Amino acid sequence: MKILIINGPNINLLGTREPEIYGALTMEDINTQLFEYAKELGVEIETFQSNIEGEIVDKIQSAKKDCQGIVINPAAYTHTSVAVRDAISAVALNAVEVHISNIHAREEFRKNSFIAPVCIGQICGFGADSYKLGLKGLVDFLNNKVEK
Repeated sequence: MKILIINGPNINLLGTREPEIYGALTMEDINTQLFEYAKELGVEIETFQSNIEGEIVDKIQSAKKDCQGIVINPAAYTHTSVAVRDAISAVALNAVEVHISNIHAREEFRKNSFIAPVCIGQICGFGADSYKLGLKGLVDFLNNKVEK
């Protein structure tokens, strides 16, 4: 089983970007942890980050070829991108939306996700562990779905 991990805009700045909100881990640190955790779960992951909406849409569309699911931190595109939402819907892959911070406890505009309605779940507020929780939830969902 292969899962695509997508990170949206400014996630490449983790470690230096507002560490009081996003913590001290870099995107590379998080990816390293995810690769190790994926091995424990017995799955393969591919990681991708872009600040460009169209590149994220292209990556989602290409995932249909060889991935069974998507874990996505759409970052700012969470609240603005119908294009990312529609791409997830179009490929019909199960997806989990993740966020490092609790978007529901922040500014009012961050509480609305265009992405959540086309995902099987949303995990936020657990720091970098949100990614692991999202990956575990998705893998368990896919394994249970296959067994039925």
